[in-house]
Amino acid sequence: MSSVLTFLKRKGVSLSAKKYFVDAFSAMAMGLFASLLIGTIFGTIATHTGIGFFGEMSTYCKAVQGAAMAVAIGCSLGANGLVLFSLCVVGHCANGFGGPLGVFIITLLSCEIGKIVSKETKIDILVTPTVIIAVGTALSILIGPAISYIMEACGSAIMSFTELHPFWMGILVSVSVGIALTLPISSAAICASIGLCGLAGGAATAGCCAQMIGFAVMSFRENKWGGLVAQGLGTSMLQMGNICKNPRIWIPPTLASAITGPVATCLFKLSIDANNPIASGMGTCGLVGPIGLISDADFGSLFDWVGLLLVCIVLPAVLSYVFAIILRKLGWIKENDLKLDL
Repeated sequence: MSSVLTFLKRKGVSLSAKKYFVDAFSAMAMGLFASLLIGTIFGTIATHTGIGFFGEMSTYCKAVQGAAMAVAIGCSLGANGLVLFSLCVVGHCANGFGGPLGVFIITLLSCEIGKIVSKETKIDILVTPTVIIAVGTALSILIGPAISYIMEACGSAIMSFTELHPFWMGILVSVSVGIALTLPISSAAICASIGLCGLAGGAATAGCCAQMIGFAVMSFRENKWGGLVAQGLGTSMLQMGNICKNPRIWIPPTLASAITGPVATCLFKLSIDANNPIASGMGTCGLVGPIGLISDADFGSLFDWVGLLLVCIVLPAVLSYVFAIILRKLGWIKENDLKLDL
């Protein structure tokens, strides 16, 4: 047994839960961001400006999303060049059969098997890509459709329940996805995997924005403008270390998300376009969440714009700030509890 573990260690196969379910999952979201999400932004620009060049870029970006996710996952696992290049085919195939989660699972298995066989023979340039592509294609055909079906069923159930019970599901989805955004996992990858869009996507966007804008505003006295930008346009995950020290600092943005979620679903009926579910889990990171709302076919009235500003920026800022003041006066949040090393 020890010899097997020694061999796996030499090949860079760590069997680490953090490596697989935190690092690789987060990397997959970056792959989606650099392909599908950027393509969606280009597509939105093309729609509103009529410039065909942006439409062409959008098509090319979206076409390579599977390969982009696979390469990102491979990089997070420390794959060498030949393994990484071979994963392009695996990602494209897995995405076609199993969607984003299919890419995640199948790429993980193919990558680790590829790392094991890599550089073990004198004809590595033939063996490694053949093994990786054969394994990836076989897994895509065998388990990809089942993965896709399960994730689509989960997403459809959440979206259907949100349509039927927009108030309570607005709270549940907003709070849950918002918390996932701040945790060291990828809310964007989760939303993309289950295809979260429609009203449920709007609630998820509200929750993510509440976390990012909420932490940015309530910690302004400690982190000033650098913290405002880093959290408001970057990620609220920066506060994870402080949350571990004092979990009570998580209360204000979470309460804000519980309010903005049903406001998004019941009052303004904000929704994410079906072609852009990853935006549901991005919040104000690069303004992707608001752009996702804008790209929805039904968006466009003055009422919609007011709703977007209130749900994504104004309410999270005001509510989180007020709740934070109350907790500071109660002594639950103390000076420098929200301080970041920027």
